[in-house]
Amino acid sequence: MALAEDFSRAPISACPACTVVPAAERIAAQRAARAARIVLSLPNAGGAQSISLVEAALQAVPGVRSARVNLTRKRVSVDAEGTVTAARLIAVLADQGQEAHELDPGLLSATETDRQGRDLLMRVGVAFFSMMNVMLLSVAVWSGAEAATRDLFHWISGAIALPTVIFVGQPFFRSAWASLRRGRLGMDVPISLALILASSISVYETAMSGEYAYFDAAVMLAFFLLLGRYLDHRTRAIARSAAEELAALEMPRAIVLLDGIEVETPIADIRPGDTVLVRPGARMPVDGVVLHGASELDRGLLTGESLPVRAGVGTVVSAGEVNLTGPLTVTVTAAGKESSLHRMADLVAVAEGAKTRYTSLADRAAKLYSPLVHILSFSAFGYWMWATGGDLRYAINISAAVLIITCPCALGLAVPAVITSASGRLFHKGLLIKHGTALERLAEVDTVVFDKTGTLTLGVPEPVALADQPHAAVAIAAALAAGSSHPLARALADGARTLGITPAEITGIREVPGQGIEGQWQGTLVRLGRADWCAATALPVTATYLSLGGATHAFAFNDRPRPGADRAVAALQAAGMQVELLSGDAETPVRDLARRLGIADWRAGVLPAEKAARISTLAAEGRKVLMVGDGLNDTAALAAAHVSISPASALDAARVASDIVLLGQDMAPLADALRISRQATRRMIENFLISGGYNVVAVPLALVGLATPLAAALAMSLSSITVSLNAMRLK
Repeated sequence: MALAEDFSRAPISACPACTVVPAAERIAAQRAARAARIVLSLPNAGGAQSISLVEAALQAVPGVRSARVNLTRKRVSVDAEGTVTAARLIAVLADQGQEAHELDPGLLSATETDRQGRDLLMRVGVAFFSMMNVMLLSVAVWSGAEAATRDLFHWISGAIALPTVIFVGQPFFRSAWASLRRGRLGMDVPISLALILASSISVYETAMSGEYAYFDAAVMLAFFLLLGRYLDHRTRAIARSAAEELAALEMPRAIVLLDGIEVETPIADIRPGDTVLVRPGARMPVDGVVLHGASELDRGLLTGESLPVRAGVGTVVSAGEVNLTGPLTVTVTAAGKESSLHRMADLVAVAEGAKTRYTSLADRAAKLYSPLVHILSFSAFGYWMWATGGDLRYAINISAAVLIITCPCALGLAVPAVITSASGRLFHKGLLIKHGTALERLAEVDTVVFDKTGTLTLGVPEPVALADQPHAAVAIAAALAAGSSHPLARALADGARTLGITPAEITGIREVPGQGIEGQWQGTLVRLGRADWCAATALPVTATYLSLGGATHAFAFNDRPRPGADRAVAALQAAGMQVELLSGDAETPVRDLARRLGIADWRAGVLPAEKAARISTLAAEGRKVLMVGDGLNDTAALAAAHVSISPASALDAARVASDIVLLGQDMAPLADALRISRQATRRMIENFLISGGYNVVAVPLALVGLATPLAAALAMSLSSITVSLNAMRLK
């Protein structure tokens, strides 16, 4: 873009290259005139210190007005002048040791805040405050207030309770109306009727100077129901659309070469046949074929390959890959919605849609429960109208008592209370539950499918037996490795530093794209890189090679297994689980890891679509699959699985597609998650039985007129408390 701006200041000429200058100048002027909102993903952000460092570094950039880090989502939102680019901010963060990737703000959720959660919590607070005040007034009535005094307290209670019920009951009223418009009786229909009837009867009784009013019952009912609704919401609040995250990871712009001039262009304006420039360290913005240049590509996020691959003229590249060492000129074959990355996002969206069809235990119970509640209430009303010779007041009181006493408050708390309790227990073990039905689905699992790189392993190469290598060779290799961003070079430099080896004095260091690094040591050419480039014999393991005069040295690497991986696999197999390993990595490292962990069923070189297809095949066979993965290549499989888990170190999109996040490095808690999920499911069923047993005892009392609406509300509250205490047993 800078080059285009330099050309835009030149006088207009008849050369073809200058025909693009007016457009470039116009784009630059528009960008300078408006403020920019730039969103960056921070995969490795963590802790308050990280937040302050990132914000301070970005706010120090001229033109940046504000920078705010969202640690939960590992993002930073930057408001800046139009001249500030994402590439500049990413470079600033890289200098601070913080990895960052640009996200497209237009493809992310419209809001960064949990408005629904805040709204529910505010309504819970209002209901609690009103309930306490109305209960105080009710105590005065129960203490013996009569006639005008009693009526006054009832009217004051109504003045507090009626606006409260109208306000805090909005979530139930809206949901009930929506259900009725679709011709259904959802759980919120009896809830809304109970609130309306309790309030209406109370107004009528107060106006008629009746002895009883049930404003306290209406507000108490609203409070407990809202509390259950908020607990349910909190279990789902973290879950977001993985398809949105994947789409946001696509590069929003690319550098298009127009007659040799670099013009930064929105992806939506790029067409097949265009030529784009991809600089070292940049993410590939399009699918295409390399036209000029040589480099290495990191395909780990897309395919799971642990090692970069060579790229040269004719190499097919895909959006989302990272260009490591040299500039590449690429002829576009697909961009935007036609790219492979966008097609992967479509796969995730389809799989997520299938998962949402899973019905929770509470929903299944409510489908049977709601019609029964209405039948009982209307039957009681009809019977007592007939039995009392048309006493409308008495019949409505009994009908309301039946409706309140059968109100599905305990049913509404049965699942959220257990999930909240189980989530707290699992959190202490290093597992974060994101989806409301994840525990129920996890309890049904009989097959576990693992990814390899970044999941069963840490995805970080470490040198093998580096201390056994000649000291001089390690010192030279460390000096060369310090000049490269290649994963093996970084691992070698870190390993030498750990051993306390000081890098040798190397001059003229330069990186040869796709080959390695070379320089001069004491007048001798030394090289570190590929076996053929260093005239070395390639080993059948992951390695880099040092050419030192006439001698060569090989430095082998292992992908370090994640702590507790062997224990997790053994525990799952002992529990009768079928365990599989699917990896996009090469056959040798996959086979070696499978042998170390005792996994007999493994496959290497598996593409993302093949992973999702394997999950679908297992599901078609009636298997309930737990998928554990961490990369972009795993997102479709994570979303398609019956339930899924990702490490906290996973890419944002993989964490979003998963139902549970493993917070630490240790994988041993996976077995605990399965055990606790089965306990949680048992507690949910026990809560339904408690709720049903309470109704078996209480409903007959209400039907025969032995329970007032207030007594019904108190009984309903007691059942809700019992259900909550039973859920707390999980802790």
